[in-house]
Amino acid sequence: MPAAGRTYWLTEPCRIRREDNSVRIERHDGTPVHLPITDIRDLVAFDHIDINTSALSLLNRHGVTLHVLDHYGNHAGHFAPAESMASASVIRRQVEISSNPAQRLDIGRSLLLTTAENLRWSLDTDLLDPALDALRAALPDCDTSDALMGQEGNFRRTAWAVLDTQLPPWLRLNGRTRRPPTNAGNAFISYLNSLVYARVLTALRSTPLHPAIGFLHSDTDRRRNTFALDLAEPFKPLFAERLLKRAAAQKHLKETDFETDVGRAALSKNGRKKIAALVKDELATTVYHRSLKRQVSYEKLIHLEALKIVRLCLEGTPYKPFRPWW
Repeated sequence: MPAAGRTYWLTEPCRIRREDNSVRIERHDGTPVHLPITDIRDLVAFDHIDINTSALSLLNRHGVTLHVLDHYGNHAGHFAPAESMASASVIRRQVEISSNPAQRLDIGRSLLLTTAENLRWSLDTDLLDPALDALRAALPDCDTSDALMGQEGNFRRTAWAVLDTQLPPWLRLNGRTRRPPTNAGNAFISYLNSLVYARVLTALRSTPLHPAIGFLHSDTDRRRNTFALDLAEPFKPLFAERLLKRAAAQKHLKETDFETDVGRAALSKNGRKKIAALVKDELATTVYHRSLKRQVSYEKLIHLEALKIVRLCLEGTPYKPFRPWW
């Protein structure tokens, strides 16, 4: 992964072509934009793209990942470079930990509890304290991943109901729906969750870890990168619920930023631009890291989270999921 590269957000339909050692983005209503390949960390496409083999070869050669979101904000797929930083010794250890029921459950419980506490932090209300206490009490008795995910579902349903009390009526979730989301609030959450997942996948590409060998989510579905789903969990409240609450409070979003139909909703063209700008600014936000003793961006925090698992695999350092300290 290009260390100094940036993420480029493609919010409109476009054609992607190679021009020497740069990527040319051709939009319908403007002149082409030329991006030096060394300036690209990854591309996130919110809309239709047309890309040819020459451009994909250039992305592959420079380790650039292309993420594609569908019309409703689901992560439809990604193009990943053939070469990766995967290490056999690290992956072997990752498999051993994932295959050990006790270790896998310990990590799963830790991920779930931390995610719930992060959600409590992002909503900043004591209305979630009883549900959080109930989750803490129930987790030790969960002896399978399915049981853990069941508790996670119970807590999130309560959390989303509490979140609705902080939103205007037109932006409320009224229960989580996906594929497709049925209203504006759910569409927002789907897009943000997919973007967090994409950021985690990009971070994992820069480590020796394998994105499909996880600890919490079920790995019976061969198409899912369960480890990327796992690591995305503690970050979702930081971006999805928290930004939805903030956007509502600041009246940053309008009903016209969504395309709604009976039983389905998605971001409009202008809504996609707003969300891309919102997430881009948020990822660039920095906080003082107490261990590194320097400012780090939210984007860097995701990369540091992946490195915690590398240390778990190589050094046996216990994994403590991310939680905001500010």
